[in-house]
Amino acid sequence: KVRQIVPFVSLIQSVDSVRLIECINREAERIGRVVDILLEIRVAQEESKTGWDFDELVEYIKGDGLKTLRNIRVRGVMGMATFTDDESVVRADFERLAACKRELTEYFGEQFDMLSMGMSDDYPIALEYGSTEVRIGSTIFGAREY
Repeated sequence: KVRQIVPFVSLIQSVDSVRLIECINREAERIGRVVDILLEIRVAQEESKTGWDFDELVEYIKGDGLKTLRNIRVRGVMGMATFTDDESVVRADFERLAACKRELTEYFGEQFDMLSMGMSDDYPIALEYGSTEVRIGSTIFGAREY
């Protein structure tokens, strides 16, 4: 999929592994572009949620691997809150993700300016915690039909 989309997108969210980062970089290099990415951090405690474990992500960033990739630019982080009606759990997830972004800013500087969190059901809360990007497809297009 990466090969198909890299020529057309300006930002890839949900980047959750070294393998995916390297694939995006390789495809962007092949066509002579730099592609912005968001690192997905897993803050929810649900099996269905994906993303980096924060400590593993920090370890990767401190290493030299990311520094050698010239065709990606890390712009921020993204994540999804736990799917629950318990607002305190959702708030805790968003606070954790915002804290992760603040901590990682020291490694990336000014270009690290995006915090993508919040979906159709919880985006007002996400905005309270500093979200700069929300994913509200269900609000715009209606619920998915599987």
